[in-house]
Parts: sequence; structure tokens; C-alpha cells
Amino acid sequence: MKRIIYMLFLILATQANAQQTEVQYLSGKGNNDMVQWDFYCTGGMNANKWTTIGVPSCWVLQGFGKYNYGFAKDSAKGKEKGLYKRSFTVPAGWKNKVINIVFEGVMTDAEVKVNGTLAGPIHQGAFYAFRYDISKLLNYGKDNLLEVAVAKHSANESVNAAERKGDFWIFGGIFRPVWLEALPPTHINAVKIDARANGSFAAVVQTNASGRERMRFEIYDSRNNKVGSYGAQNASDLRKGNFFAQGQLNGIKSWSPEAPNRYKVVFTLYKNGQVVHRVSQKFGFRTVELRQRDGIYINGVKAKFKGINRHSFRPETGRTMSLQNSIEDVLLIKQMNMNAVRMSHYPPDGHFLDVCDSLGLFVMDELAGWHGHYDTPTGTKLLKEMIDHDANHPSVVIWSNGNEGGHNFDLDPLFTRFDIQQRPVVHPWQLFNGIETQHYRQYNYGVGNYDQGHDIVLPTEFLHGQYDGGHGAGLEDYWEKMWRDPLHAGGFLWDFADQAVVRKDLNDSLDTNKGNAADGIVGPHHEKEGSFYAVKQIWSPVYFERREITPEFDGRFILENRYLYTNLDQCSFSWKLEKLTLRKGTITGVSKAPSVKPGNKGILQVTLPAGWNGYDVLYITVTDNHKQELFTWSFPISRPAKITGALVKGSTAKQPVTIAVEGTLYKVRVGAITLTFNKADGLLKEVQNSKGLLPLSNGPVIAGGATNFADLSYHYDSAKNLVLASTYHKKNSFNTLQWTIHTNGWVQLTVNYFPDSLHTKMLGINFDFPEKEMRSVTYMGNGPYGVWRNRMQGTSLGIWNKKYNNTETGETWNYPEFKGYYSGFYYGQFNSGVQSFTVATETEDLFLRLYSAKWRTDPWHNYEPWFPKGDISFMQAIPSIGNKTQTRETTGPMGLDNIYYDYDKDPGRALKMTLWFDFNSK
Repeated sequence: MKRIIYMLFLILATQANAQQTEVQYLSGKGNNDMVQWDFYCTGGMNANKWTTIGVPSCWVLQGFGKYNYGFAKDSAKGKEKGLYKRSFTVPAGWKNKVINIVFEGVMTDAEVKVNGTLAGPIHQGAFYAFRYDISKLLNYGKDNLLEVAVAKHSANESVNAAERKGDFWIFGGIFRPVWLEALPPTHINAVKIDARANGSFAAVVQTNASGRERMRFEIYDSRNNKVGSYGAQNASDLRKGNFFAQGQLNGIKSWSPEAPNRYKVVFTLYKNGQVVHRVSQKFGFRTVELRQRDGIYINGVKAKFKGINRHSFRPETGRTMSLQNSIEDVLLIKQMNMNAVRMSHYPPDGHFLDVCDSLGLFVMDELAGWHGHYDTPTGTKLLKEMIDHDANHPSVVIWSNGNEGGHNFDLDPLFTRFDIQQRPVVHPWQLFNGIETQHYRQYNYGVGNYDQGHDIVLPTEFLHGQYDGGHGAGLEDYWEKMWRDPLHAGGFLWDFADQAVVRKDLNDSLDTNKGNAADGIVGPHHEKEGSFYAVKQIWSPVYFERREITPEFDGRFILENRYLYTNLDQCSFSWKLEKLTLRKGTITGVSKAPSVKPGNKGILQVTLPAGWNGYDVLYITVTDNHKQELFTWSFPISRPAKITGALVKGSTAKQPVTIAVEGTLYKVRVGAITLTFNKADGLLKEVQNSKGLLPLSNGPVIAGGATNFADLSYHYDSAKNLVLASTYHKKNSFNTLQWTIHTNGWVQLTVNYFPDSLHTKMLGINFDFPEKEMRSVTYMGNGPYGVWRNRMQGTSLGIWNKKYNNTETGETWNYPEFKGYYSGFYYGQFNSGVQSFTVATETEDLFLRLYSAKWRTDPWHNYEPWFPKGDISFMQAIPSIGNKTQTRETTGPMGLDNIYYDYDKDPGRALKMTLWFDFNSK
């Protein structure tokens, strides 16, 4: 009896396995679990010897071959090859099955042999999954030998043109996983699903059946509850063995980035009443429609794509990724409040699309091409491989046929033929299919078929993010225009991450190929630059209209709902009152989320406690229905004059102030402080206290105007403070300064000044503070990231401690950068290591400038980081920043020069700035 039971168990287990596709990996599944194969590289590093390599991988990042960037003259001419060997066994029980070997991606030509026999034709094209039926080549239950010869550059010149000559790193290798799949003799080959937002479900199921088999399918929700069960029709009119599955479900939850609801369908193939194969597939109910001269509608809603271009990339492993990498990338993209990602410039790993499905991102999936394209026979094969691999992902809503001239028009009809869902097709950089995708167009581009045309506008690349330009710089201008214009469908920023490879030949240093690959909004290891947070604020689906907090504040904020599908009552709103100076204190609370439908405006009511206006700042944090923070807004309550007044009043010492003339200098003493001024122009030349010399001098020098202070005189006021002031002359000394040295040791500076011209890049005053002396600055203001005139968003009012660094954005990644402009300055303590001093202001909207960042520029000098002379500055106007493809003034109104009317040097119209200095030793 025991033997009979055991035999029945074996039979049932065998039948269960026969119903499923069995998988055996020959490689790791990603860059975090590589499997060692035998390897031989024919050129470059560690060439001409058999050794081992991890698979999957890009061989140059494992120490083999030569580094290639697509712009290099030899980018598609190399003879470099990698020879791989892998011994493996397959179960004896697989003998009567169909065994496929599957490669998810090989760069670039792959010749596959099993036990010395070619598995099939050489595969050409790096980013596409391909398979061979090797059932007849295997030794079942015994050892087998897999040999793969991989050519880094293709023998097919059209493949090189599409893949190997782009503006990105060129790698070679078996860079995605390799596995075996064992299928029953009668089996399901492929499934193509079209599930619509109205609950309709359709699928074509391809099998190798004879035509007498039956098929059923069941649909399950995310909790594995069965929500539908249907029979599939034998669709012999399509092709022998094909089935057509169709059903209608009620009450389904559609898929979108805001609510990525997924379902599972299980197809079961029967033969002679017995189950022979079962396949499951996750999917989402989602409808995509292209309406000419109107928009791209998803689930009946006109979409606005808040997108980024994304390469598959890690510094240590190149294009070889892992599921964890995909999760990291998607989470970061969604943290920026983006809802879309473009695959640049090739299809991604399958697990990346899985994550886009599950976490929620619209995807533009792209056939490779960059100023060159595949020939028609090759492109036809690779296009089918891409669609077969990616089509069932609900995240994929648009197909892209190549990039920037890399379009083979012969392939366009094939998208419709291969894709059951009939998704729209675009040609990035072209007007095609009624969608204008032109790259890097200026804000006011208005000739032809862009902003002045009648087509849907969807730039597949804009605001090029090289170094610190682009991305957030100019985005607010662009986005407000895109959001309000019915024909604008949004766009995709260039690009996600700086692509710096680890150079095994250069002591593991990071290389961006002279900046060609430094285009990211995050660094190579996902370090966040300032634009990351600016984009996060600008693209927040909860938009706060500007609101000043005054004593009459009633707690009301006007909100706009910029979601596509979600009511704001699905979000959570919390607030915090905080005292940043003197007596610290915090009060927190929550506010009821208002009911505001997408596209509408409403009121958020924040009920604050008595005494709220005794705090310095109100923070409001909004989280979405997935408990993810959209952004935290800060609203100043205390203004600089109040904060500075409290600091100054905190010093009660009364000490006599004396002045002496020493040649061309004034020497002023108060307590242990000695101040030296130039008699001719009143500039501060030197400061000493009880600890010695302070590293501040030569100011105030006017930035953007003339330093023409003259005719100085001094006197004591009624409080015995010393006043040293210049004299106003309309022609020769229209800019004036006044130093007031107070008996409590504080030094007050007031400057009244005019710019040189109507249009000016920057306005303010400069001082010298030798960079070698700087250690850190602790300041109250907006931070911790710097700003440009056309990138003011992404910061928060607080007290920030910034240690000195010499970061070059996009080339070194110690973020936040130290050098640059910081908005909303109240006061700061400047630390030289030996001692420190404090500067505070009464003037609102002041910028603190810390040194001049010496970033590299682009070949056309569009990206120009402008800084005034001197070392530290206090500015009332700062410059904007350009990017690799645009000068700053073409990024929108915020990119233009500052404009100031001086009314013929009328002193009543002068700009005014007041600073307070505390030079007492600390």
C-alpha cells in the first residue's frame, strides 16, 4: 500500500510539473548574484587568456577589454570579442519536453553553441530577449557544454549605427540573465493581452496545439480573489493552435501611476480533458487613445507626462542591473513626483517594467536608434522581440521608433501589426503621428509645428541636465506653460543619472567621458543635486498658490489639484510651527484634506493655536494615499528684521567707540574689536578681535554696479554710536554706504545703490574671504541646496550647517554643494576654523553667495555659471543658469536678466541693503 501511495505521489508530482513552465538559470538574475563562467577576451585588459567572469555582466567593468564611449572614432569598429563557456546539466525527466535557452540581452552579436552545435542563427542586437529550441542538442541527465561567442561590435553595420554610435557608454557582454525553460510537448508559446479601463478583456494565446485542444482562463485580483472565469475560443482563423480569450468584468479598478492596480490571468490548456500547460500573466486594465489635435488619453483622461529619460546603468556594472536597482530607480523617479519614464535608448530589463507596473509609472518604450537605425530585416526581428517581451506591461503606454533621426519608417506599420493594444508610436525629435517631440526647444519657440502649431506637443527630451543646469532650471516656466496649454502633453527631462563608469584601469576612479555623461539629476550612485528637489516641488500634484503669512493670516491656502485621477481628499496634510532661534519650540497638527477633483482648486484650512505668530516658520507636509511625501512647503512667519533685531538686542555690553586717522585709513575700536576702513571709499580693509585677524576684508564692493562711495565723514549719534558715511552725488558717487559701529560691538552697514544698466545679471555687495580660510557656514535661510534665478524651488526655510566642499556638480558628488547662491538669508555664522563671526540682515529676500563654483562648461558655452567678484556676497538679484543645449535666457522669463529702473539715480529709488556684523571672538 505504501508503494502504491508513493507511486501515485510521483505521478501527481510529475503531472503538476508538466503543467508548469520549469525554469533553470544558467547565470545569476542580476548584478548582485552573478554566476562564474569561463571567459576569454580577445583584446584590451586581461586579454588572450582563459579565466572566469561573472554572468550577467559587462566585461569591461569586470576588468576586461577596452572602454568605449559612443562618440569615439572606434566606437563601432573594434574587433573585441568575448568567448564564454558554461557546463550544465538538465534533469533526465526533461527529455520529452521542449527546452529553450533564453538570453535576455547580449551585447552585441551572439553565436550560441550547445555541445559543439550551433543553437541557431547568430543573434544581432543587444537589448532584446531571444531564445533557441535546444531540445535535440542536450544530453539529458548528463553534462552539457554551452559556448557563446560575443562580438562587442556587430558585423551588421545597421546594428552599430543604431546601438554603438550613441551618446553613451558602449559595453560588451552577456549583460542580462540566461536561463533554460522546459515546456510540455503541447504548450502555450505566448500571450498577448488587451485589457481596457471599461473592464473588457481580450487576449490572443499562441500555442503549438493541433487544434483539438481546449482552453479556459481565470482572472484574479491583487488579493488572489477570482473575479472572472471564461472559456477561450479556438482561433484557427488567426493561426492553427491560437486561441482568442474574451471577457467583460464589472467593478474593476483601472491601472494608472496614481493607482497601479494589477490583476492576474491564468490560462489553462487542456488536451483530452487533461491539463497540459498552465501560464499566468499579470496585467492591468488600462486604455490608451491618441486623439489628434487634442491629446493622449489614458483611461479617458488627457495625460500630462511628467517624465525623465532613464538609462539602465550602474557605475560598477554598466548596463547589468538587478531587481533591486529597478526598485531604487523607480522609487527615486516617483519621489520627484514624476509619473513617466522614457527608455533611452533601448528596451529595459523585464524587471524594470515589472516595477513600473507595480509602483506606477507611464513608460515610453523605445526601439534602439541614435542618429542611425536598423535595416528593415534586422529591425523587424528586433521590434517583434521587444513587443513580445514588453507588450503586456500596463505601464507601457507609448512606443518609440528610435531616437533623433534613428527612425526606420518601414518599421512603423509593424508596431500596429505586432501590438494588440495599438498603442501610439512616436519618433523622438520629429513631428510624427500628430505628436511633436522636438528636443530642447526654447521656451518661446513659436515658428512651425511646436507651440504655434496644431499638433500634440510632447518633447521627449528637454532642459538638458548637464552639470547644474537644466532639469529644475527653467522647469517652472516650461511646466506652467505645458500645464495650461491643452495641446501640451508634458515632456521628458534629460536625464536621470550621471553615467560615470568605474575605471579599473584608473584606480577605480569615476569617469563621465569628459562630462559627456554628466547629465543626471542624481549622481552615479544616486546622489541628489539641487534640481532633484526643485523638480519635486514643481511637479508636486498638490500645488499651493503663493501666500504671505501676515498677522491677519486666517489659515487658508488655495490649492490646485494637479493629479490626473486622484481627489485631494486621498492625501494627508500635516503642519508644524517652529521657532528656529533663541527659545526653540515646535507645535504640530493635522488638517482635514479638502475634497478637490483633478484640475480644480480648493481651500486647505489650517487651524493654528493662539500665539502662532510667535513662531518663525510654518511647514506644511503633504503625503499621498501611498504614504509618500509629495513635498514640505515652508512659509516664513518671522521676517529678517525681527530675527536680526532680537540678535542685536541680545548683546547688552556698552563700550566706547573710538576712531583714529592713520594715513589713508580710519582705525575704529570698540572693545576688543579693531576695524580698518579706507578713508577714500569707506571699504572695510581689515578686522581684528582678541583672537587676531578675521579673514573678512575689501567690502562692500558693488556687484552689478559702480563702487563709487566718496567724501566720507563721521560723527557720533545720540547713543554714542560712531557713524561713518559717504556722501551722495548724482553723477560721481550716487551709490552710498553708512557704517554704524554700536557701543554693544555690533557693526551695522547700510548700502544704497543702483545697477549699471536696466538689465543686469546680478546685484549685491561682495567681500573677500580667502577660500583656504573657510571651514563652514551655519545660516538661517532657505537650504540646504543652492538656487539660480530660474531654479528657486526645492528648498526649505531652516538653519543649515554647511561644511566647505569644492564639489563640481556632475563630476564630483559631495552634495549639497557648498559654493553657490542661497535664498532667503536671515543670518549666518562664518567659521574659519580658528574663530568665527556673524552676519545678519534686516533686508528681505537676500541671497547669500559662497564663492564661485568653477564648473566646466559645454562646447557651445550655453551653460555659463555667473558669479560676481570677491568671495562671499549678499545679493538682491542673482543670475539664471543655462544648460548644454540652451542659453539661460531661452529657458523662459525666469532665465532673463534682472530688470531694474533707476529713475535717473533718484536716491529715493535706490536699492537698499542693511547688514549687521558681530566680530566678537567666539
